[in-house]
Amino acid sequence: MAVAQNAEFRYEIEESQDHTGWKTTTIHCHGKLVNQTAGQIKELVKPLIAKGGRIVLDFADLEYLDSSGLGALVGLKVSALHQGLVKLELENLSQRIKELLKMTNLLTLFSS
Repeated sequence: MAVAQNAEFRYEIEESQDHTGWKTTTIHCHGKLVNQTAGQIKELVKPLIAKGGRIVLDFADLEYLDSSGLGALVGLKVSALHQGLVKLELENLSQRIKELLKMTNLLTLFSS
């Protein structure tokens, strides 16, 4: 498991495979995904999109998401959709993050 830290954002990466061989990379996010840390999530996820499989961003311990963080997530989701054999999913969203996605009409984008 890889671990990275920033004063405001940190994560752990967990990799697994199901019985069909489909690879899942789960990124457990902690702290704040904001202007100062949005580039970090992009640098982390972009290479994973190119490899294919399933990428799960686990937000169970994400304290805050601002418009820059949201923009980074949208860019990554669009890249994943264009790539083809990769699925980018959000998991364990707080009520506040769900409301933010709903308010910006992005909930359906991340539900697909």
